[in-house]
Amino acid sequence: MISDENDFTILVVDDAPDTVEIISRILSNAGYEMYTAGRVEEALGFLKTHSVDLVITDYRMPGPSGLDLIHYIGENHREINVIMVTGYATVEGAVEAMKAGAHEYISKPFTDDELLTVVDRVKKAAMSRRVLNDSTRTEEYPIQGFIGTSHPMRRVYDAIVKASRAAATVLIQGESGTGKELVARAIHYNGVRSSASFVTVNCGGIPEGLLESELFGHVKGSFTGAVETRAGFFQTADGGTIFLDEISEMSLSMQVKLLRVLETREICMVGSTRPRKIDVRIIAATNKDLSRMMEHDQFREDLYYRLNVIPIDLPPLRDRGDDILLLINRFVQDFSKESGRKPPRLTDDVLNVLWNYHWPGNVRELQNVIHRLIIMTDHEVIDVPDLPALMRCGPPRTANVTRRLDEMEKEYIKAVLASVGGNKTKAASILGIDRKTLRKKLDSYDSR
Repeated sequence: MISDENDFTILVVDDAPDTVEIISRILSNAGYEMYTAGRVEEALGFLKTHSVDLVITDYRMPGPSGLDLIHYIGENHREINVIMVTGYATVEGAVEAMKAGAHEYISKPFTDDELLTVVDRVKKAAMSRRVLNDSTRTEEYPIQGFIGTSHPMRRVYDAIVKASRAAATVLIQGESGTGKELVARAIHYNGVRSSASFVTVNCGGIPEGLLESELFGHVKGSFTGAVETRAGFFQTADGGTIFLDEISEMSLSMQVKLLRVLETREICMVGSTRPRKIDVRIIAATNKDLSRMMEHDQFREDLYYRLNVIPIDLPPLRDRGDDILLLINRFVQDFSKESGRKPPRLTDDVLNVLWNYHWPGNVRELQNVIHRLIIMTDHEVIDVPDLPALMRCGPPRTANVTRRLDEMEKEYIKAVLASVGGNKTKAASILGIDRKTLRKKLDSYDSR
């Protein structure tokens, strides 16, 4: 598991007691564990008997200098990060410190925020390297198939365990690419119905005129083209689980029919007047706000409450903190093995870009980006120029809240399309929508 501030220890080395006191106070108040040394010799003795994550050292001190200390750390403790602090701020000094092995450089005087920003940046990079360089990582997660230890995901794991023990209907809500089908499968295969069928239905991918027949089946001759009696998805899932993805795309008339199935536990095949009993657990999912759809009479309130017996809200990737590092590590290892190559090293700059990117496509988008990097790069180190152009100049996590939603959607969709060379299939996959929906959106942009 990735360390928090209390596990990130810092040694401050400076011959000026006032400077040591100021740095120690700022970082101690931020929750860091602090040690201090007044001279380089004292610091060297400390490092022989103690483990630290970061050394913050002055540039000029009596006897051995900060540069001498940096050289020693680089040769003997490569796992330790270094920040050089000096009152002699020159370009030459900065270059010399960085060449010697310092990770950051800050000049006096500095504000509390400036120091905390630099330390946080070094810590984040160190934690990232620790995870990504651990090719033997075998951490087990509560639910098989999931990766992540963040608090939002722990709530999801808890909900999956509870839902798998019950037979009630489940409604999974979350943005595209967050893993809604993965949650549905986890509930099914960890429950009492695990040996029975798990049937997935994309409600948005079936034409309205065919959805009823696909769900409930039809009898021979019930409509043009019905040359034989055929069972629907509900009959196929009898005794098991049916997963109704994109439930928000279902028309109001079909919502009425689904509501009746939930109330009676019976279906009626198209063209038949005789209902059939079914024993099916229903799990529904959507990436839309059903509450808002109900306000606009686009989704039935009674159906919503029938589906929302056990609600599970999946967090977007941007809200999962350090989980992104665990996911990157897993994807790098898996795709490298698949490609028959040694896992490449991602630079700190690349990790910083990946960390700050807003990930509108969530885990699915991250997986696609890492897969592309492994396939398209053949060198041992992946740097920022290897990233898709969209990510190198993409918007930060904090979006411009003064712009209209449709404007931002249009800009983002066209940027994704450009990043994949106009390939609509690939763009639709990243966006988490089908190709038909993407084409409609693009047509609407051209008509404006």
